Amino acid sequence: MGKKVIVTGGSRGIGKAIVQQLASEGWEVVFNYRESAAAAEAIVKDIVDNGGKAACYKCDISNFDECTSFIASAKEFLGDVDALVNNAGITRDTSLFLMQPAQWHDVIDTNLTGYFNITRNLITYFMKNKKGAIINITSVSGFTGIVGQTNYCASKAGIIGFTRALAKEVAKLQIPVNCIAPGFIESDMTAGLGEKHIDEIKALVPMKRLGKAEEVAQLASFLLSGKTPYITGQVITIDGGLTV
Repeated sequence: MGKKVIVTGGSRGIGKAIVQQLASEGWEVVFNYRESAAAAEAIVKDIVDNGGKAACYKCDISNFDECTSFIASAKEFLGDVDALVNNAGITRDTSLFLMQPAQWHDVIDTNLTGYFNITRNLITYFMKNKKGAIINITSVSGFTGIVGQTNYCASKAGIIGFTRALAKEVAKLQIPVNCIAPGFIESDMTAGLGEKHIDEIKALVPMKRLGKAEEVAQLASFLLSGKTPYITGQVITIDGGLTV
C-alpha cells in the first residue's frame, strides 16, 4: 500500500496525533482545519523540518463544496491518495429538552454529514483505482449513550452505520472501511471537564486512566499498515475496558 493520506480535523487532539504518527512513518499527509490556522501550520512546519511532506487547508467539512475543493487540493499536492481518515468532530452538549435546533444541526452536519461530504468526494477515485483504505473515527458514545449528548451520540452512531454499509459496498474492490471507537481520551474535549469529573471518569474505566491520543493514532497506523486487509466493516474499540 502507498503512503499518501488525507486526515480531517488534523490540527488538534486525536487528528493531530494521527497526522504526526503517520508522518513519522513516512506518510505524506494532507489535513484540514476549520479555525486554528496557526496550530495547523505549526504541525506542517514540524513535519517538513523533520524531512516529511505535509500540507494543510482550511475547510469546513459540513460544506460539501468546500470539501470538493479540499479534496481536489489534497490530490494535487499528494499526486495520489491511498487512504482517508475521517476524524473531524465537534460537541454542543446540553440536555435534549434545552437543546436548540442549531446545536443539533451543527453537530450532525459536521460529525456525520461531514464524513459523507469528504468520503463522497473521494470514494469514486478509490473505486476507479481499486485501492484505498478508510478509517472513520467514531466514539463509544455511539453505542453507550451519554447524558447531555444526544446530538453527539446520534452522530457517532450514524458513523458506525455509515461505515458498515460502505464497507459492504466497496469490499469487492478490496477497499477496507473501518471505525475506531475511542473511549475517554485526553484531548481538548476532556480538558475542560474539571479534575473532579475526570476522577469520576477514571473510576469507571477498568484501567483507571484516560487514554492518550497517541494510542488511538497507533491503532490507526496499524489499520493502514497493509497488514490487515481482511478487516473491514468493523468497529474497533479503544477505551481501557470501559465497555467490556
